Amino acid sequence: MGNCCGTKISSDAISRNASGSRRRRSGSRRKGTGLSSRVSSSVAAVTPRSEGEILRCANVRSFAFNELKTATRNFRPDSVLGEGGFGSVFKGWVDENTFLPSRPGTGMVIAVKKLNQDGFQGHREWLAEVNYLGQLSHPNLVKLVGYCLQDEQRLLVYEFMPRGSLENHLFRRGSHFQPLSWNLRMKVALGAAKGLAFLHSDKAKVIYRDFKTSNVLLDSNYNAKLSDFGLAKDGPTGDKSHVSTRVMGTYGYAAPEYLATGHLSAKSDVYSFGVVMVEMLSGRRALDKNRPAGEHNLVEWARPYLSSRRRIFRILDARLAGQYSLAGAHKAAALALQCLSADAKNRPTMHQVVAALEQLQETTTTSHHHRSPQSRMLLGGRGFNASGRSSAGAGARPRRLSASPLPA
Repeated sequence: MGNCCGTKISSDAISRNASGSRRRRSGSRRKGTGLSSRVSSSVAAVTPRSEGEILRCANVRSFAFNELKTATRNFRPDSVLGEGGFGSVFKGWVDENTFLPSRPGTGMVIAVKKLNQDGFQGHREWLAEVNYLGQLSHPNLVKLVGYCLQDEQRLLVYEFMPRGSLENHLFRRGSHFQPLSWNLRMKVALGAAKGLAFLHSDKAKVIYRDFKTSNVLLDSNYNAKLSDFGLAKDGPTGDKSHVSTRVMGTYGYAAPEYLATGHLSAKSDVYSFGVVMVEMLSGRRALDKNRPAGEHNLVEWARPYLSSRRRIFRILDARLAGQYSLAGAHKAAALALQCLSADAKNRPTMHQVVAALEQLQETTTTSHHHRSPQSRMLLGGRGFNASGRSSAGAGARPRRLSASPLPA
């Protein structure tokens, strides 16, 4: 895949053209990697692209449905990796060179997302993923290997991420998902921030719009990669500060000005990143109605503690005891609080967030070896959670409303 030097197609162009060619398979099936020639960005900026043009410009392979059916062993239930609003994700295997199905345990492992056949919105999100991930390439974006568009079948093929989602590691109990250490949480935060910073850069100019823990995937070394670009949208152009759009996303993560006005900007993603930062610091979900009254909304509950150097420890995940320095905890909390500023102008850019997290990692590395006995006792003590209970409660997953606007 190239580094975003090909055609950029706007989300509006996708929504206008997707319905007209839903039932046909656009373009001929390509062998091998299926790399295609590209058109200049200046042309794309003024020329709406049809579904067929989007698929032809995608820098990925086009799979036949039977190939993916064989690769996943007929979409067997025991090969399911996860489920979401889009559909189910299955584990499969293909040959590394030919991309043809291979025996389980041999070749390259892939993750195959199969669209639920229940509406136009799902198809539009499927097409948006092909549009963006078919052209964007970055170490902190999940790699799209290919797609399938055959009759009513719509599938996406990704690189396999063996550690699963950040959501599972933060909130699920069990031997398969061990609590992430402080250092790993900061590593994941930095990787995800780099992914968002790339999307916001002049090279891509994309607003992610659905940043949350379930969309941050981890490879075998806990490197974070952003996935699920179904709600991504081209950023503003020229001297515009935002784009106006329907309010879509996930409860608990959307920026307040976006909810109020529908004005979407890169700073909307920064707010969502701040929410995830607080989730990583606390081990709590953004929204959890199983918590006591007053603690259902994580940001509202945590905000007073984040701004207090003396009370910050009341919200920190008890499972992190003894793993971080006082300075590191304060800096992480201050960064999250800045990302959550009510005024979008006061939020940092994602490039500034990356710089702050890189500095925080350096601080963590040096201070870990020079921690006083008093700070070790303080950090290893009890009572970090105001409720007195474990901070890893499962809770209910935030509700995503990708098919319709969020209510006012």
